[in-house]
Amino acid sequence: MPITKKYLKSKPVCKVTFAVPAAEANSVAVAGDFNAWDTTAALKKLKNGTFKGTFDLPADKAVEFRYVVDGQWQNEAEADRFQWNEYAAAENSVLEL
Repeated sequence: MPITKKYLKSKPVCKVTFAVPAAEANSVAVAGDFNAWDTTAALKKLKNGTFKGTFDLPADKAVEFRYVVDGQWQNEAEADRFQWNEYAAAENSVLEL
């Protein structure tokens, strides 16, 4: 599940593109501390079965997130690291921006 990061020179923002290969899924969302864990932040399904979306995130910050694939929480295998979350009683994916 590749993630791409593009830093803007004009402001302290990183454009993060999430791409989740899930051809059999009906919906994929990305929820994290950057969007108040909004499980309705849906990614767009492409013809090849990948769900994709881009978010402007603050640079020089670590953000926790997880994917919600058809209602099931999943981590990003290629995250920068993982961090235990007491509230969720699970590890979250973390991006270092």
